Amino acid sequence: MRKFFEYNGGRIAWYEYGSGEALVLLHGYLETSEIWPDFAGRFSVRYRVIAMDLPGHGLSDIYGESHTMEFMAGTVKELLDHLGIKKAFLTGHSLGGYVALAFVELFPEYLTGYCLFHSHPFADTPEALEKREREIRIVKAGKKDIMYPDNVTMMYASPNVERFSGAIERSKAIASGIPGEGIIAVLRGMMARPSRLRVMEEGRVPCLWILGRMDNYIPYGVVQEKVALPPDAEVVLLENSGHMGFIEEAERSAEVLDQFIRVNPSDNQ
Repeated sequence: MRKFFEYNGGRIAWYEYGSGEALVLLHGYLETSEIWPDFAGRFSVRYRVIAMDLPGHGLSDIYGESHTMEFMAGTVKELLDHLGIKKAFLTGHSLGGYVALAFVELFPEYLTGYCLFHSHPFADTPEALEKREREIRIVKAGKKDIMYPDNVTMMYASPNVERFSGAIERSKAIASGIPGEGIIAVLRGMMARPSRLRVMEEGRVPCLWILGRMDNYIPYGVVQEKVALPPDAEVVLLENSGHMGFIEEAERSAEVLDQFIRVNPSDNQ
């Protein structure tokens, strides 16, 4: 069941499963917290799993023309404060990973560790900026329904499209419900985000980096070569996944994440 808390004149939607150490899940672009229930259920026996709709997504309010990564990280902090959680493990998928890195930079004292799940620390390339500008124009023209079907399908590895056709249709349904103003606000926020390579390489917080060998959005080899990871970081490559490893290789992803969290436990919940 969705719950809400008041934040900065609006409200943020969230839900939770289970009890124990806090595990926070942040969804990606064109997603909401509805993407997580199956994956979250794998952790609910041992963890207090918390997922939220980032501002402008799902049932959370839109706060302005641009939702920066710093602003969205602030909403995550406020939710933890609202729940009285002093330490958590933060997992961010794609866009959620950008938010997670902003959180690491701003509020590292809240974290036992974090996971970049099909995400990276770099600012947008000129090509990515051009693509986001084009998507903003499409949404402004009232044609977002022609944009998200291809974007969602490309999140899955080509060999997995038929196998996960039901999940793809569900992802499309989730994307269709995101308001155009929310999509534009997050696109502008992603365009404005700085590189957080330094944050990742400094290693102030233990990092698990999960990538997909068949990811159509993130070339795993290229991004890995550009990052000098600290000793307490771990990289895991999902051999049979595109951009949606928590669906395409759910069991493997859950196993890797659980093992990493157990190495970095919190005794202060």
